[in-house]
Amino acid sequence: MIEVEASARICFFGDHQDYLNLPVISGTIDRKIKIKAVPNNKCNYLIQLLDLNQVIEINLNQKLNKIDTEDYYRSSISVLQKSGAVFQKGYNIEISGKIPINSGISSSSALVVAWIRFLVQSQEDSKPVSKEQIGMWAYESEVLFFDQPGGLMDQYTIAQGGLLYIDTRTGKSTRLNNHLGKLIIVESGISKQTSAVLKKARVYAQNAIENVKLINDSFDIHSAGVKDYEKYAPYVSVKYLDHWFAAIHNHILTQKAKKILLDKKGDIVTLGKLMNEHQNILDQRIQNTPEIMQKQMSSAINAGALGTKIIGSGGGGCMVAMVTVESKQKVIDAFLSEGALAAYEVKLNSY
Repeated sequence: MIEVEASARICFFGDHQDYLNLPVISGTIDRKIKIKAVPNNKCNYLIQLLDLNQVIEINLNQKLNKIDTEDYYRSSISVLQKSGAVFQKGYNIEISGKIPINSGISSSSALVVAWIRFLVQSQEDSKPVSKEQIGMWAYESEVLFFDQPGGLMDQYTIAQGGLLYIDTRTGKSTRLNNHLGKLIIVESGISKQTSAVLKKARVYAQNAIENVKLINDSFDIHSAGVKDYEKYAPYVSVKYLDHWFAAIHNHILTQKAKKILLDKKGDIVTLGKLMNEHQNILDQRIQNTPEIMQKQMSSAINAGALGTKIIGSGGGGCMVAMVTVESKQKVIDAFLSEGALAAYEVKLNSY
């Protein structure tokens, strides 16, 4: 029998930055997707999605000439086949989990990472594969294969685990200290709008940067600061100006947070303030936060949360709140009183 799992992830700093090849700070939490697989002496995968009461069958003898959008099971097989994997042995497979679906904490990426871990272990001559390689295969299977607008943050974070600063240009990760206090996940009950929000945000940010490069073809977003925002703002189309602001200032916030999280002592109060600044940019500039979620987060801050933000692409989904032992229940009650579907404590995973 093969048993594998993968965790949900939270992006703490750097939302809407990875597709610009800018760094992110994200971590995995104790909400997981689990896969159990038993050989079935056939040449197929019989996949039971226990939480959805669905069954998927994949015939291993059938060529993957056409793969439907978001069929990550088959896209992952195709990606691994290109790396030399051979799939001949069938399995009866059960998939279950405790990650809210379509909520911004990467249930789909967790599924892809877990599925690739299973596919690797199912090989007759299975060899050790690095966590980084698992992340790359997952990114290829979920994003590149279907030409999706997202970046690599989700897959790389989940494959490696723990709290990470990820240089999305190179995929290099730096492990950080957990100075985020206690964490509350809040399910808003509103389905997120991944493709629509991501596509607009990515195109607008990239176009803003292209506007600047028409003036200065050596401009590098990775070294840009507040003065660069002000210097080049007059040359950026009004349509893209908010996303120009977000690209520069979210990057600055991520660097400030990284410095604190590399320090052994850390400063949870300052981190909370930085998270609130990040959320303000996501709301006012990226415009990815529904009004009801804004109200819920405001109530949480008034109840003692140090910092709150929407998670993932936005338009709905989950929120995260940094709290203390003393404020935890008050913050949970505040979210629920404003109509949140659920609110509960989660813990960051070690790696």
